[in-house]
Amino acid sequence: MFVWSPIAILLCAAGPVLAECPPNPDIAADIDRLLDDVQGAESANAARQISNEMWTLWAKAPDDDAQRMLDDGMARRAAFDLDGAIAAFDRLVAYCPDYAEGYNQRAFAQFIREDYAAALPDLERAIALRPRHVAAIAGKGLTLIQLGRIREGQDAIRAALEFNPWLSERQYLLIEPDGTDL
Repeated sequence: MFVWSPIAILLCAAGPVLAECPPNPDIAADIDRLLDDVQGAESANAARQISNEMWTLWAKAPDDDAQRMLDDGMARRAAFDLDGAIAAFDRLVAYCPDYAEGYNQRAFAQFIREDYAAALPDLERAIALRPRHVAAIAGKGLTLIQLGRIREGQDAIRAALEFNPWLSERQYLLIEPDGTDL
């Protein structure tokens, strides 16, 4: 006679068991091209369009299941259902622990919720996975500033500006070091 264990019941109640997350899409060459393009952008509008292309690449999940989780979390965040968004991103990072955007988006939801201490490790993980993720680097800078770690935050924003000199954070958040023109 089969006896249902509490774990088996929870697994069945949670829905279908997902397979292992496939490898992340290889976007390195495309990101390299876009980072080169944004360096040569002639206007903020042109740079914004290039940045949007980067977002398209970062938001391409490894498979359809991961994409649904990402899209669900982003829709919930946009509707200010931050708990629901974080839960969706929790599922995504559990399923695809090597997919940077799951961490970046969860950090964004935590930042909006003003839980900066929770956002920071997610941003660090996103950056470890995608070292040229300009938005995660800038987000880390903003988070550090909110945590009162101003100099570290400024340094992170400067690092993001090395990749994309058109970031809006340049105008609003950087303190000019020793009279240097930014």
